[in-house]
Amino acid sequence: MKYKIYIVEDDISISSLLKDYIEKYDFTVKLTKNFDSIMEEFNFFKPDLVLMDVNLPKFDGFYWCRRIRELSIVPIIFISARESGMDQVMALENGADDYITKPFYSEVVLAKIKSHIRRAFGNYAVNTDERVVELDDLKFYPERLELKFKEKTLVITKKEGILLECLMKSYPRVVSRDYLLEKIWDDTAFVEENTLNVNVTRLRKRLQEFNIGNEIEAIRGVGYKLNKNW
Repeated sequence: MKYKIYIVEDDISISSLLKDYIEKYDFTVKLTKNFDSIMEEFNFFKPDLVLMDVNLPKFDGFYWCRRIRELSIVPIIFISARESGMDQVMALENGADDYITKPFYSEVVLAKIKSHIRRAFGNYAVNTDERVVELDDLKFYPERLELKFKEKTLVITKKEGILLECLMKSYPRVVSRDYLLEKIWDDTAFVEENTLNVNVTRLRKRLQEFNIGNEIEAIRGVGYKLNKNW
């Protein structure tokens, strides 16, 4: 099987170099042709992994990473000249799996690609029965980030999924803010106080797509709990 790599990079010399090198190792590679139609190209090509630059025309790579995460959990690796720790944190918070700084060695990029492909699809992929977290009619499938309520289904982001799984498993108990931060971010030193609130708000909006109301309640000074009002 030939795995497919989608490269979102506006520097044609870099993208062409990567394409030529990666194709030598039996991958199928597609370069972005229209930076206004990245999602259309993604949906048509259906890649197994995405290489993404941060600085792109019109919208940056963080934006496109979030858009992809609304539909897919394929590995996303950022390749960027931006070296700051905060840029790397932002990439991971927006759904990326890895971050490589420019200038880079093509051998390192290839090794990263192979590693993430193995973890997602190959030797290291989990082959056990799929997990499902259930609370009456609400069902969450963590491996595919799929949320179902009665007859309706939607795909949520990785962080939304972690938050929801914690709340569903702890129902009807309160989950502390510190615990939720530790579950979502490995290093909370870079996380602003309001970041958790923002992610909870996003999760609330996703639940509202099922026409169920304020299910997530903030407990002042403690954390959050899930109410079952359906």
